[in-house]
Amino acid sequence: MTNKDLKIKDKVKKNYTEVVTKEKSGCGCGSSSCCGSENEEAKAKELAAKMDYSSEELESAFAEANYGLGCGNPGAIAELKPGETVLDLGCGAGFDVFLAARKVGEDGKVIGVDMTAAMIEKAKANAKKNKVDNVEFILGEIEELPLADNSVDVIISNCVINLSPAKKKVFSEAKRVLKSGGRLAISDIIKAEEFPAAVESDLDNYSSCVTGSIVREELLSILKELEFKNIEIERKEHSDEIVKDWVSGIDINKYIYSAYISAEK
Repeated sequence: MTNKDLKIKDKVKKNYTEVVTKEKSGCGCGSSSCCGSENEEAKAKELAAKMDYSSEELESAFAEANYGLGCGNPGAIAELKPGETVLDLGCGAGFDVFLAARKVGEDGKVIGVDMTAAMIEKAKANAKKNKVDNVEFILGEIEELPLADNSVDVIISNCVINLSPAKKKVFSEAKRVLKSGGRLAISDIIKAEEFPAAVESDLDNYSSCVTGSIVREELLSILKELEFKNIEIERKEHSDEIVKDWVSGIDINKYIYSAYISAEK
């Protein structure tokens, strides 16, 4: 791993630790400039509503795990079934994990992996508080998943893979842990055009889920090389509303968009 990659990981980990320790939303994906704004809980709900979460999900007992940091709702495309084992890459405080846990039921299980210790601690506390037994939260990196081969049915992720400097490794690990016929249901950021130099050079824009994004053709190439099938990469309907304030001073909608990514092993 290069020095730049290490700096990126340290920056991302620092930002997401601050989200939890300062109990603020909007300090992660696309929202570093929002830290400290008033009525953070309402802002997180407003953002999440644009990402295809239902009002029921946003008013659930798990709402406190929602920091408004994603760019979509992977659960909306995952088609989860009772009894399935689900893995969330970059689970944060566990919002998507808890929603998935309700869908897979007592016979299913949802595992959340995150490299930020404070997020994992918060997620475990949320699980204990809400008495959710069919979840597990593991401190680890999505480039080196601490799971066995062929052990999960579905992988979900919400605006996290763009933060990794080693995206092919992430998808390679995803394929390794998926069972045959297992599927990806991911919400993430896709690059539409090359960024201005000033935007590209600002490390805050990487940790805010902007400049770490790759173009659709590169992502498609990675997934095809890894022999995923039934690949779909679709621009999210409300993408412009989600990302419009992520970088000040430019029309960021020209450069990135939120997409749903699905594929099968």
